[in-house]
Amino acid sequence: MQVSLKRSLLILLLLGSFFAPAAQLVGAPHASLPGVHGPQTQQTPRGPRRAAAPETVRAQEAKLVNKVLANGLEIIVLEDHSVPLVTVELAVRNGSYTEPPELNGLSHLYEHMFFKANRAIVNLEDYVKDMDSLGIISNAETKEELVNYYFTTTTPNFPIAMRFMRDAVRYPGFDGRWFDQLRTSDPQRFQRIQDYVERQFDAEQEAVIGELDRHESNPYGSLSLEMTNRLFYKYPSRKSPSGTKETVRTATTEMMRLIQSRYYVPNNSAIVVTGDLTPAEAFRAVEELFGDWERRAKDPFVEFPLVEHPALPRSEAAIIKQPVQNIVVSIGWHGPSVGKDDAATYAADVFSFILRQPNSRFQRALADSGLVTGVGFGYYTQRNVGPINLMAQTTPEKARAAVRAIYEEIAHFDDPGYFTDEELESAKALLEAEDLYSREKLSEYAHTLSFWWASTGLEYFRGYLGRLRATSRTDISRYVKTYIQNKPHVGLALMSDESLKQSGLTTEDLLGNGKQNARLRPASFEARGSR
Repeated sequence: MQVSLKRSLLILLLLGSFFAPAAQLVGAPHASLPGVHGPQTQQTPRGPRRAAAPETVRAQEAKLVNKVLANGLEIIVLEDHSVPLVTVELAVRNGSYTEPPELNGLSHLYEHMFFKANRAIVNLEDYVKDMDSLGIISNAETKEELVNYYFTTTTPNFPIAMRFMRDAVRYPGFDGRWFDQLRTSDPQRFQRIQDYVERQFDAEQEAVIGELDRHESNPYGSLSLEMTNRLFYKYPSRKSPSGTKETVRTATTEMMRLIQSRYYVPNNSAIVVTGDLTPAEAFRAVEELFGDWERRAKDPFVEFPLVEHPALPRSEAAIIKQPVQNIVVSIGWHGPSVGKDDAATYAADVFSFILRQPNSRFQRALADSGLVTGVGFGYYTQRNVGPINLMAQTTPEKARAAVRAIYEEIAHFDDPGYFTDEELESAKALLEAEDLYSREKLSEYAHTLSFWWASTGLEYFRGYLGRLRATSRTDISRYVKTYIQNKPHVGLALMSDESLKQSGLTTEDLLGNGKQNARLRPASFEARGSR
């Protein structure tokens, strides 16, 4: 199980370019789609790749079928009989974007409990006893706008994976309704079940706190946290899937029940099936097990609307001191939101891809010149404000010159000759090809489908490649001018005390051309957590 610490993942993805010069950032959360959509680092193609023919893309998309049950549960199926494997995934529109401060991190804690106490486990049902011996692989992830649970197995074991999915989501141990009749008929068993659930809950609380401790011990965690807190200053919890140790430690099973009642309902969920099943087989299996799952009377996002992240009022900068060898510079902006400015999301993906290519002007000016040892640029697709992030690693003696050069490049992003027509067409073709290559492993592509369903909707996904191909210079120019150039941003640098003295880097340097109306932190500032 893992929590998708978005800012940390963004950092790690961008840092990948420091250690592998040819590294690029591509992909939806687990595939090679646009921008920085999640935890995946791919290698830049070392030779020309042939773009997928439009008819090939259409053939692939034709295999993707979906159906919505009467209770609102959506079933998404991508059929492929090349190997006798099936992945079934439950996607829930939950995660940190649904979390006020008092609930921050509890979506992740809920995810941990999913595989623990439930009706089948408590009752020691035969199929549960056999699961370990059947080679069924399971895992889960918590992101900002999605929590997903998945099983990959051989085709004959698909019904067993589906049964466990049903029992885990509909009959968790902390929801006592399924064993409440024991309260009077067998009070001792009732109490044993409650005690077992509480022990499991205590153990998972400690497991999550352990993950948070490991994240905090990573020096780059400070950079991640500070960027999130500053970019999304009014509602930082809504962008922090990890949560805090305080909220996790004080959580209760009643809070788990609250999350279940709000978000773990059929009309806020989807089941994704990829691999060796026909759509008819998948639809039938899901309907048998989930067709009577009770629909929530009111849409959770109508009853509990998402917050509106306010724009940054001004640029700001800070230096974060940690025991790291080199200097890492991070610059962040608010990017476009799906549903509000879809055209800019496609432009963001194409432009980010262009900048990450080894022969781009951006890379030549910064990496090939020796000013930085690596530099990356990415956009993370989100419905509720996707961040844009630039990261570079440099040395103390070159830090000030590197930061000046970075802002000089940003100032030229909209120049007519900043990238060639060939670079533009190549970026679109390679992004399209990467998507098709990623479909070769459908067990992972299921996660991509869940991501798109939760954050963008299936229609955005279905039309993505066509709209990507239509992206023009004008679209990219509008994206750059709307979200990057002369826009409020956050400039951060991570370095040691010694590097700070050697470099002479200041917060004024980190503001670049955003010094007007800026808010500075002194160079001695040391990030220790949320403000």
